[in-house]
Amino acid sequence: MLWSTALHIFRRRISASPPPPPRIGSFLAAAFQDSRPFYLPSSFFRSFCSGSGVATATGDEATARLISAELLRDRKVKSLPVEKRLDLSFSHITLSRPLILSTLNLCPDAGRAVLGFIDWIKSKPNFEVDDEVYSYFVDYLGRKKDFKASHDVLISGRGVVGTKTLESMVDRLVRAGRPTHTVAFFEKMEKEYGFVRNLDSLKLIVTKLCEHGFASYAEKMVKSLADEFFPDQYVCDMLIKGWCVDEKLDEAHRLAGEMYRGGFEIGTSGYNAILDCVCKLCRKKDPFRLDSEVDKLLLEMEEKGVPRDVETFTVLISNLCKIRQTQAAMDLFYKMGEWGCFPNEATFLTLITSLFQAARVGEGDEMIDRMKSAGYGDALGKKEYYGFLKILCGIERIDHAMAFFYQMKHDGCKPGIKTYELLMGRLVAHGRMERANTLSKEASNNGFLVEPKAYNVDPRFAKKKPDAVKKEKKRETLPEKMARKRRTLKKIRLSFVKKPKGLRRAI
Repeated sequence: MLWSTALHIFRRRISASPPPPPRIGSFLAAAFQDSRPFYLPSSFFRSFCSGSGVATATGDEATARLISAELLRDRKVKSLPVEKRLDLSFSHITLSRPLILSTLNLCPDAGRAVLGFIDWIKSKPNFEVDDEVYSYFVDYLGRKKDFKASHDVLISGRGVVGTKTLESMVDRLVRAGRPTHTVAFFEKMEKEYGFVRNLDSLKLIVTKLCEHGFASYAEKMVKSLADEFFPDQYVCDMLIKGWCVDEKLDEAHRLAGEMYRGGFEIGTSGYNAILDCVCKLCRKKDPFRLDSEVDKLLLEMEEKGVPRDVETFTVLISNLCKIRQTQAAMDLFYKMGEWGCFPNEATFLTLITSLFQAARVGEGDEMIDRMKSAGYGDALGKKEYYGFLKILCGIERIDHAMAFFYQMKHDGCKPGIKTYELLMGRLVAHGRMERANTLSKEASNNGFLVEPKAYNVDPRFAKKKPDAVKKEKKRETLPEKMARKRRTLKKIRLSFVKKPKGLRRAI
């Protein structure tokens, strides 16, 4: 009796259980036939706040996410100050520089809440805030163009801040388009912040100004400080480079003439900057003059005894690739050895990109192998692989892109979320739903937040429904035709005679 009652309850529970979930194969088949946008299944997506996502990440990443969430808390809600909240929740953690940097990268919208974060860090007795840590916060606030908060950080770090913090501050001022503030910063940085005001710091500011096209400010600054810091060859070359970045070739030649009259000579780096400027102007105005103008400048270098270096060839190869003269760039690449130069990672990356863009994927693969053999395999990072994959997907070489993706993982380079999203989108466009789902699951297992997106199937690769086959009228054979005629004649003959009931039914 007891056994029958238990069996009855078990059957009721089984009957009341929900139906099993649909199979992925049926879902993919339905999505493949449908012309609407394809959504990857929600079971492959991981929520940002889910516990499983945090569990898959490393300890530092999980802690950085929690701290960044605390910094991003709504400031309109009345609560304790940031440093007190952090002290209540994270007093047990061990601080490190990678943890601090990851936290700042995960909360780009925290604003001035990071000032409380650095105050909390300075209150920790087991961690020493050094020049590198201050540079993280100056760089973060500089991205937001909050230079008043950066000023407060520099004031609080006086005596600790050094070269790295100075470089971050100058870089952010120049990137924000404030060359006047940058020049004024050099005048007051020793008095207000404790930075060393010497020729090296002057070179740093001149370099940043020239790299972003503010050569006029840099030249005025160098000339006004010439009595205090006499410029050397590096400063002169950087000033020429600054005018070339701004594409003002006449000003570069004018400055070169002043240098010669002052006893300076233009070095290889200065000529490389002029060469790059000449190539840019030719590409914009008249690409057919590129060869003749380049030959003139190279001949001038030979006359003045300025040797060519790898940067000279890299500039020429890069500009040839930009006007789609890939074969000419390859010929120049093979002639580098005649001048005693050997390609560097920039030369290899430029040629690989151009070969892939020209759909010469086999030669591109060979160039990658050659780059690794030359000892520059470490230069192939996540960003470089993503650029190559984007080109391969753009020229519809999805199979080669997938093989390249597996080779990337085999070489020890872990793909990022952008790489996964790029490949998933192209796979769905080509109608390969199973492989897209596999990549989505792999990305989720690696701890990435994969957001649901609508991927459209390319009509060129979508399966078309087969048209209904029309039944063609079959041609009769002669015996079939004669039999049909006999039947017709018999019906006509019998239609004039009164027939018995049985015969009528037969007809």
